[in-house]
Amino acid sequence: MAADKSMNVLVVDDYKSMVRIVRGMLNQLGFVNVDDAPDGAAAMALLTEKTYGLVLSDWNMQPVTGLELLKQVRAEERTKKTPFVMVTAEAKVENVIAARQAGVNNYVIKPFTLAVLKQKLTSVVGEI
Repeated sequence: MAADKSMNVLVVDDYKSMVRIVRGMLNQLGFVNVDDAPDGAAAMALLTEKTYGLVLSDWNMQPVTGLELLKQVRAEERTKKTPFVMVTAEAKVENVIAARQAGVNNYVIKPFTLAVLKQKLTSVVGEI
């Protein structure tokens, strides 16, 4: 199945440079409707206003972490099935397990290449 590249994508990261990098990679892959939020609280506000086909979130953010955001997304009826990819430098096994238990669809370890992002997203949203 081919991915719908016109879907709304939400990038959540507290580092603007990382948001620019991920947005650029998504644009290279053909995704054009990309929004961003600086933390989990801002992301939840956007998720209540708009329907997203994919969320890419950093783990380490304040005041609401990526893991807390994931749990909130999964708890809401409207967003519980939204594909969610954790993008983080946290490669600890216990973090991966915690994210899996919370319902993450995939996990991308920073730093990563366009090819790695494409592979991870393909497994979540379909052929890119």
